[in-house]
This record gives sequence, structure tokens and C-alpha cells, in this order.
Amino acid sequence: MKNILFKMLCLFYVVVVGSIAYAAAPGYHVIKKIQIGGEGGWDYPSIDSEARRLYISRSTHVIVIDINADKIVGDIPDMPGVHGIAIASELGRGFISCGKSNTAAIFDLKTLKIIGQVKTGTNPDAILYEPAYKKVYTFNGKSNDATVFDAVSGKINATIALGGKPEFAAADKKGKVYVNIEDTAEVAEIDGKSLSVSRRFSLKPGEEPTGLGLDKEHHRVFSGCHNKVMTVLDLNKGKVIAAVPIGSGVDGNGFDQETGLAFSANGEGTLTVVKESALGKFEVAETVPTQRGARTMAIDAKTHKIYLPAAEFAPALEPTSENPKPRPTQIKDTFVVLVIGK
Repeated sequence: MKNILFKMLCLFYVVVVGSIAYAAAPGYHVIKKIQIGGEGGWDYPSIDSEARRLYISRSTHVIVIDINADKIVGDIPDMPGVHGIAIASELGRGFISCGKSNTAAIFDLKTLKIIGQVKTGTNPDAILYEPAYKKVYTFNGKSNDATVFDAVSGKINATIALGGKPEFAAADKKGKVYVNIEDTAEVAEIDGKSLSVSRRFSLKPGEEPTGLGLDKEHHRVFSGCHNKVMTVLDLNKGKVIAAVPIGSGVDGNGFDQETGLAFSANGEGTLTVVKESALGKFEVAETVPTQRGARTMAIDAKTHKIYLPAAEFAPALEPTSENPKPRPTQIKDTFVVLVIGK
């Protein structure tokens, strides 16, 4: 009898604990793929949640997708070396960083027509719109600075030296901008009023931070680092309070303000979901299988779905003296956008 009771208690424990663990996982998975096709690389996607549009940077042009209908509704051509897209809904404008021409293009959100060009620093990469002062920032990877211009007039207001190679950035909507500095493993804080770096924060033990998500309410920065950790920087305390393991090859990070979850898009083919398990304590909530190469991402603030561009590649060629690090060739027409949801 005691043996039977013991076995029943053990079974009860397994069922209850297993159910709790299962319930604790958010339950994200690939719910569909939007077929795009074509050729060329890609970088940052961007979502206009109000207009229900997804913008995909694609080597020399920007693809515009209706995310309610999952179909292409537009294309912005002649964007050499496009990296990112920033949206200013209240102004009816969007902004595109073009790395090969060292320019930022200004376009009309309704017509998708180019209405202006701004000369930037060398190799503009990430780009964002800062609404408190209505400024646009391009983060220039080769000149190690940020170009700031007025979102309405297109007039350049400042060039801010960053002391290292900038990667992704985010704005707190109150005038502060935060950007990862990849080669110094730091986050730089830019004051939108003085247009200068106001503070710098070390991300150690993180190395080579790229993707960045910002929790505006709790003043925390989530940085995806190439040594396979996501650092959690507490801006009030001025230090890293957690380093959570993630997959390899991260390029895009994000934070969903409503769900309180942070995400890391890993080129190895996973999406790491991070949650706050206790006050100031962070852990991996789940690791979602995606697709190899799906390294950048965008979050829809309305549906909380995550969008990751990806494609299939042929095996890389053998290294030669002329090409010691050959890149794999993208297979034609395999480009898709993975949609991650529950």
C-alpha cells in the first residue's frame, strides 16, 4: 500500500511540475511563412503597426508587405546597400539608410515616393526616428558616428562622434537614444536636446553587441552579443544586471512592452525568448526553432507576432587562396519572412 501511495505521489509530482513548466513557456512557434522570392541579401525589417505594413530591406530596394493580407503591396527601388527603415507615422514619412551611397532617403508613407535625400556619414546602418524632438538618426558603421537631421526639413543638425562602431539603436520617446557600440562592448546614451553622448555603459561580460531592445517603462536595454549572451542593462543603476544565454549569430533583438518579453534572433536558426522570472532576475523562457540565417527581426506591437526574414543557401565552396572565406550562395526564390506567434 505504501509503495502504491509513493508511486501515486511521484506521478502527481511529475504531472503537476510538468504542467507548470509547460504553462510557463510562452508557446511561440512558426505559424506561417510569407513567400517573397527574388535575389539579394537583407538586413533590418521594420513594422508600421498602425498602417499594417512590414518594410524589408533587400540589398538595393525595400519591399513593402501588407501584414493583414500577407502580400507585397509596394517596392521602393534604387536604395544601394539598404540597411534599415524608420517610420514617422505622425509626419507621414519614412526614412531609409543606404550604406553604399552614404545617404538617407526620405519617402512618403502613402505613395512610397522618394521626397528627399540627406548626406550622412560613411556606411549608414541602423536608422531611427526620435519623436520627442522629431529627429532622424543614422548610425554610420565606418565613420563611427551618428548623423542627426530634422525629420521635417531634412536639414542636418549634428554629427555625433560615438567612439566606436555603432550597431542597432532605440529611442525612449522622451528624447534619449540608446545605441550599441560593437567594438567597445558598450551602450552609448545620446541626449536629444544637446545632441551629444551623455553617458556610456559597459556591457561586460557581453562582447560585440549588435541587436538592441529597449524597455521604456523600466529603463532597461537588452543587447544581443556575439559571445552568445543577451545582456540586461539597468539604466537607473548604470550597470548590467543579467547575462542570459542565447544562440549564435545574433543580429536582431527586440522587446515587447506589453508582454514584457525580450527576443534574440540568432542566425543559427533559433529565436531566444527571455523573461523576467523575479524582480531583476532574467532567464530563457523558451528557444524557438526558426531557420538558419534568420538573424534580424521586427515585432508587431498590435498582434505581438515576430517577423524574421530568411532564405535557403547552398553549401559554401571550399576555401582557396583567392577566396579564403567563401560565403554560401543563396538559392534563388527561397527568400521568405517567417511569422512567429502563439
